[in-house]
Amino acid sequence: MRLFAVLLALALPAAAAELKPWSGGPTPALELADLQGKKHSLADYRGKVVLVNFWATWCEPCREEMPSIERLRASLEGRPFAVLAVNLAEPESRIQKFLDTMPLRFPILLDRDTKTTRAWQAKVLPATYIVGADGAIRYRHVGELDWSKPEVREQIVALMK
Repeated sequence: MRLFAVLLALALPAAAAELKPWSGGPTPALELADLQGKKHSLADYRGKVVLVNFWATWCEPCREEMPSIERLRASLEGRPFAVLAVNLAEPESRIQKFLDTMPLRFPILLDRDTKTTRAWQAKVLPATYIVGADGAIRYRHVGELDWSKPEVREQIVALMK
């Protein structure tokens, strides 16, 4: 039983560290249109913590983590938090077909020429960045993550203080 308690204590900090602190330099620009043609600029979200997720419908881990991103967004509704999901150069019809099966209540932005994805160094999908209220990237996670896990949510909430 004692060994279990030690292992559990060691595992908790590791789980909380799933969001890796960002050390990749200044925050790149992000200004893209959503599926309705409305422009979104990261600068417009200053004062909020923003989860920026780079994804594609052909990426199974991307599809798998979307419900947890929506759960996180819903749990932080009314707080200074936003989600921007940047789709990697797919046809709008394919994106819409995906959204018909999984309704999401955050903007889906279109990176048609992949310039934004490259500027953010999103070389593997999904790639997710947590931008602080000051506009600076604070964390990065590459690969699928359950964004609704309490320890992940706590790291994001801590940035709102």
